[in-house]
Amino acid sequence: MKKKSITVAILDMYNGEPNQGMRCIIDVVNRFTPFVCFKIFDVRGKCELPEIDQFDIYISSGGPGNPLEGDGIWDKKYYAFIDAIVKWNNENPIKKHVLFICHSYQMACKHFGLAEITKRHDTSFGVMTIHKTKDGLKDLLFEGLSDPFYAIDSRDYQVVQPKLSVFAKKGAKIISLEKIRDHVQYERAIMAVRFTDHLVGTQFHPEADPISFLSHLRNKEVKDKIRKMKGKRKFRNMLEDLVDDDKIYRTNETLIPNFLRSAITDLMKSKKIMSN
Repeated sequence: MKKKSITVAILDMYNGEPNQGMRCIIDVVNRFTPFVCFKIFDVRGKCELPEIDQFDIYISSGGPGNPLEGDGIWDKKYYAFIDAIVKWNNENPIKKHVLFICHSYQMACKHFGLAEITKRHDTSFGVMTIHKTKDGLKDLLFEGLSDPFYAIDSRDYQVVQPKLSVFAKKGAKIISLEKIRDHVQYERAIMAVRFTDHLVGTQFHPEADPISFLSHLRNKEVKDKIRKMKGKRKFRNMLEDLVDDDKIYRTNETLIPNFLRSAITDLMKSKKIMSN
């Protein structure tokens, strides 16, 4: 990997399963190639994790399966990695920045003891309406997004029942919530958390773009499964949402770029101060 001023580690959590998530993450990071270079680590398949002192920014992907389970090897190493990032940031003036997505986000919430991770009554799949909290309205991660905004959601598990005393103790903040569902008796999932000033996570998929999602829906088995699960009307509504310029396009073009711009600005400022 050619050394540039800012280095990004992309943590692949898909365990070898075919997906569009990694392609989308790489696509977004490549928009910043004049300023950054990146390397991919296969966390679950090969138990690969980066050396903390070698990278500035980390993006940890979504992935399949139960976030409460691991093989006792890669998952322990992953949690140790999170602890090492926190320790580094507590001890060093130049901070490491991390974005946790979906499966990674659920694991981080579990590890920090912030909430319960439960299996959903049914699979959440498609375009989700997401509401900012009071803290979320001020968070730079969501700058340029409306309230509510829209993102791709794909999960069988959810982060719920926040332990507010733990949030307060750790200085963590809930920055977005699931849409309000008046017709059902289910609690709203926590859709994004600011763990620290430099660590943040989303339950939804901010990397997802309409092209990748539509490509996924062209698979007949996938299409039939979703129609059976959600119904034909909701399936048609999903297709309309995907081509709406103010919905998925806006989130894909805004959220991870916001994270990267904020991280790059902070890192360059810190490195300049340290070099003077």
